[in-house]
Amino acid sequence: MAEEVILLDFWPSPFGTRARIALREKGVEFDMREEDLRNKSPLLLKMNPVHKKIPVLIHNGKPVCESLLIVQYIDETWGHESPLLPSNPYERARVRFWADYADKKMYQVARTVFLSIGGVQEAAKKEYIECLKVLERELGDKAYFGGERFGYADLSLIPFYSWLDALGKLADSSIVEECPKLAAWAKRCMQRESVAKSLPDQHKLYDYIIETRKELQAK
Repeated sequence: MAEEVILLDFWPSPFGTRARIALREKGVEFDMREEDLRNKSPLLLKMNPVHKKIPVLIHNGKPVCESLLIVQYIDETWGHESPLLPSNPYERARVRFWADYADKKMYQVARTVFLSIGGVQEAAKKEYIECLKVLERELGDKAYFGGERFGYADLSLIPFYSWLDALGKLADSSIVEECPKLAAWAKRCMQRESVAKSLPDQHKLYDYIIETRKELQAK
């Protein structure tokens, strides 16, 4: 019996991008179904009745919600010969920390830059640059956050790169100038087919951010 793998997603979402990359890293064929977040589908509301958010991975009719949980599920279900999470408990905890940092710190700061104006935005811009520098210090001279292999932390962080590039324009900053090692890491990641196929087009994303920002500020 063939497996049915469906991903409920929204193209700009860095959280959905994580799931796309993980599935492609494992060579899993999937049916990506684009959601209209202003008019959510009955399937999304059925499969994620608690949060009603994307992404949702549906594997043979069973839903898995929340992007990092989805990535861990994918890692445990397919392609055991090429794990995304390290086997060492300490290293596993360390890469999970940086994925958590992306969600709880970077995403919140990016949202503030995205949504605010004036002094609040200026403060958020500085904090945003500091977030990048924290990541650069952690990366150091390693090829990837987990060492020499692309893995869980890289997969969790790289979806934000497209957003960082667009937000960099709003923040009048250059990732390459501010954090050259981080920029080089992103370039290495984007050379992977799984990443290149999954990240949204940066020009399209920037236009989306500007239009959404105008709509929100007009309310």
